[in-house]
Amino acid sequence: METKLTPEVKADLVLDAFGLICPMPIAKTCQKIKEMEVGQVLEVIADDNGIVEDMPNWCSTTGNEFLGIVEENGEYHAFLRKKVDEKKECKRPPCNQPDL
Repeated sequence: METKLTPEVKADLVLDAFGLICPMPIAKTCQKIKEMEVGQVLEVIADDNGIVEDMPNWCSTTGNEFLGIVEENGEYHAFLRKKVDEKKECKRPPCNQPDL
């Protein structure tokens, strides 16, 4: 899944989740988004392909806006906009990775 983003999508903050495996990219996203203002855009950089399904699901569950994801040489750049100002505990979708 690759979503082409319009050139005007610029991240206000970048979260480096490179090297982290599920569920950590989503857990770190949850922590970071709590620090953000409504309307700000977060770019999450990861190399775990689980983010392709997990990030849109997490955004749908939490009410934040998934803007798209681009894969470049094994790096995934996911973009989301904070839409809600809730400080409650984040919900994570189940990992799409097989059990180790």
